[in-house]
Amino acid sequence: MVTPTRVVIGLCLVAPFVAMLWVGSYARTDPAFIGIPFFYWYQMAWVLISTVLTMTAYQLWRRDQRARRAPHPPRAPHSPEGGAGR
Repeated sequence: MVTPTRVVIGLCLVAPFVAMLWVGSYARTDPAFIGIPFFYWYQMAWVLISTVLTMTAYQLWRRDQRARRAPHPPRAPHSPEGGAGR
């Protein structure tokens, strides 16, 4: 079943792959950060970003699983004067 929570989980897990596989977006040396070319510090930044996104996806997944396992309130019994089966 596709839910909004699961879509967000998927985006959190796919984003780092897209960012790293799209080499043309970061295959340059400028802007440098404390003397480190953009190519390198961009990839290092994605290590941290990926960690945060993976943690977020995990927390969302746990919350989703707890919600699915939670006992649902019992249904109200059908009343004899107007319920189903008439």
